[in-house]
Amino acid sequence: MTSDTTRTEPVASPTDRLRRLVARAEVVLWDFDGPICRLFSGHPAPGVAGGLVDWLETRGLRGLLTEAERRTADPQVVLRAVDRAGLGRGVAAELEERLTQEELRATATAMPTAWADPLIRTWTALGVRLAVASNNSPRVIGAYLAGRGLADCFGPHIYGRDAALHRLKPDPYHLHRALNALTAAPAAALLIGDSPVDHEAARRAGVTFLGYARNARKARLLADAGARDVIGSLETLLRVLREGGPGSTPRPQQHLPHH
Repeated sequence: MTSDTTRTEPVASPTDRLRRLVARAEVVLWDFDGPICRLFSGHPAPGVAGGLVDWLETRGLRGLLTEAERRTADPQVVLRAVDRAGLGRGVAAELEERLTQEELRATATAMPTAWADPLIRTWTALGVRLAVASNNSPRVIGAYLAGRGLADCFGPHIYGRDAALHRLKPDPYHLHRALNALTAAPAAALLIGDSPVDHEAARRAGVTFLGYARNARKARLLADAGARDVIGSLETLLRVLREGGPGSTPRPQQHLPHH
C-alpha cells in the first residue's frame, strides 16, 4: 500500500491526451494551409513571395523590407512588413489582392493533407461544428473546400485575411470571429494549426491548441513555441474519432466516411 505522501498521479499517454482533447471539443477551428492542404505545393511560395517583393520595388518601397524579408520564402512575411511600415490601407489592400490572386492560382495544384478530408467529414457526421480561421484569403479557402466537396462541412464559417493586415495571426481576431459566430466558449474549442503563430493565436484566445507537424522541422518549431500536443499525421486523430468514446460516438443512424 502506498502512503499519501508517495502516491503519484499516472501520466496520461499522448493517445489518452488526444482522446481528452477530442472529447472536449464542441467546435474545431482549422488553420488552412498546412492542416487542410499544402496550398503552394504546385505553385511554390518562394516565387510568390518574390513577386510581392518585386511589386514593392516598382512602387519604390523595397527599402521598407529587411534583407531577410527580401529573401523570404513566405508571402506572409512580406505582408507583415507592409503592416509594420504603416503605409496605409491602399498599399496594403493592393498587396493583399495580389497575394489572393496568387493563392487562387495555387488552389488548382494544392495538395490535400493526408487524412484531412475524411477527418473533416467524420467530425461533421459526429455533430461537431467546424470553422476555418486562417491567414489565407477566405475566397481561396472557399474555392478549395468547394472543389473538394467540403464546403457544406464548414458552411459560412470561413474567417481569413483581408486588407487589415494587423489582424493576421498571431492576433486572435479571426478565432474570435469564429467563436462568436458559432456562439462557442473558448474552452469548448480546439484549434488545429501547424505554426507558432497558430499556437500563439490560440493561447491569446484561450483556445486549446493541437499542432500538426508534417516533418521534423515543423515539429521542432511548434515544440520551441511551447506547443504541448503535436501530431505528425491526421490519421492519428481520425483513429481516435473512429474508436469512439465520450463526445465522439456517432448517432446510430450515422455512417462514418472512409478514406
